[in-house]
Amino acid sequence: MSKRIAFQGELGAYSHQACAEARPDMEALPCKTFEDVIEAVRSDRAELAMLPVENTTYGRVADIHRLLPESGLRIVDEAFVRVHISLMALPGVQIEELEVVRAHLVLLPQAQDFLTRYGIRGEAAADSAGAAAEIAATNDRTAGALASDLAAETHGLHILARHIEDHAHNTTRFLIMGKTPDFSRRGQHGMMTTFVFQVRNIPAALYKAMGGFATNGVNMTKLESYMVGGSFTATQFYADIEGHPDDANVKRALEELEYFTSVLEVLGVYPRDPRRD
Repeated sequence: MSKRIAFQGELGAYSHQACAEARPDMEALPCKTFEDVIEAVRSDRAELAMLPVENTTYGRVADIHRLLPESGLRIVDEAFVRVHISLMALPGVQIEELEVVRAHLVLLPQAQDFLTRYGIRGEAAADSAGAAAEIAATNDRTAGALASDLAAETHGLHILARHIEDHAHNTTRFLIMGKTPDFSRRGQHGMMTTFVFQVRNIPAALYKAMGGFATNGVNMTKLESYMVGGSFTATQFYADIEGHPDDANVKRALEELEYFTSVLEVLGVYPRDPRRD
């Protein structure tokens, strides 16, 4: 197996940046879809997968919570990437020459103040790093791209302005996943445990299930629900908690949760990233 980490998108994407920062010793393998990322690990074309799960501006990444339990992979780490937006164009182009900039649909509104100030029109692209690659392949001096510094470096574009995002908090959280779970205690900032569950069909099951975490002093940092199996009644919950399953209080909370659930599956135990703070 090669020392590769798979991600969704083009070279230079923010997911590629996450790979470069979290696993600089590994080769980043671009994939077209999240499903392709997962399959790359399943088929041993990559050791790890880098998957975005949530963003501070746009919330949960669509479909990712549905894919994780079905993937057969396990979370071994988490990574946070501050989404800095740079304006880039062909070498030698000045900002006054630009008429249009291309980027992913969700990226354009994040730099709207800057674009309005310079009278530049935004145009949606399927992928921001892909937009950078397309501009690099043309001789169009009137078009630019909004993407990461890594995208400019990867595709040989000139950065005209850095950190032009309207808000300074935009951050994406990624999960690093592999075929083999790692339950060892590691890192210097505590542990996280992620799991999915379905409550039994009894009155107040969710309320009672959650009570174990409160009474045992376990901090639950995320709880989200989504439908499964095309049913309006079958609801699965995705949760992140601080702590290790072997911690006495976590163990008691999970035992109480199990009593009220029909399905309970731990997706990963991994070091808590200090950037959570």
